[in-house]
Amino acid sequence: MIVDLGAWALQEACRRAAGWPNGLRVAVNVSAVQFQRPGLEEAVVEALTVSGLAAQRLELEITESVLMQDVEVAVVRLHRLRALGVQIALDDFGTGYSSLSYLRRFPFDKIKIDRSFIKEIADPDTATIVRAIVSIGGQLGISITAEGVETEEQLVRVRQEGCTEVQGFLYGQPLSAASAWNFIQSHTPFAAEAASGFCTAA
Repeated sequence: MIVDLGAWALQEACRRAAGWPNGLRVAVNVSAVQFQRPGLEEAVVEALTVSGLAAQRLELEITESVLMQDVEVAVVRLHRLRALGVQIALDDFGTGYSSLSYLRRFPFDKIKIDRSFIKEIADPDTATIVRAIVSIGGQLGISITAEGVETEEQLVRVRQEGCTEVQGFLYGQPLSAASAWNFIQSHTPFAAEAASGFCTAA
C-alpha cells in the first residue's frame, strides 16, 4: 500500500510540475519502504515518461536513516537513480548519523540541513556546524539548503554561512497543487531565482 501510494504521489507530482516554468524543480520525499523495495527506478522512469517532465527537474529527497540501514545497497541504488538524470537530496541532515565522512560515498546533488540547526543558528557553535557542512558541500560540489527558515534574521544568517537555497514558512505554508500553481504565476521573480543563484522554496 505504501509503495503504491508513493508511486502515485511521484506520478502526480511529476504531472503537475510538467506544467510549471522550466526553471522550477519538484522535490518528492521517498519513504524507507519505497527506497528499500525493488521497483523504485522503474517507478521514476514511468512517472517521468507519463508526465513528460525532464529528469533533471525531479528531485528525490531521502533521509539519513533510510540510507544507513544498508549502506552498500543504498550506494548502488542512488547511483542507478542518478543515472536516470534525476537529482538526489539528503533530507533532514543532522538528525541521524550526522557523519560528514560518509557524504563522499553517496552521489548527492544537495544536502538539506535540518531545521533544528537553523532554529539555533544564532548560536555560535551551531553556526560553526552549518559553516562546516557548507564548506564540505562546496568541496564535493553539493548545494546546501537550509530547512525551516522562518524569520528574516535566520535568512540573513544562512546566507552569510553560504547556504545556496532556503526552505521554510518565511516564504509560505504548504500549498495544494492548485494554490501552488497560483503562487508560481503570481511570483514571477521566483522562477528567475530558481533558474539562477539563490533559490527559495516554500
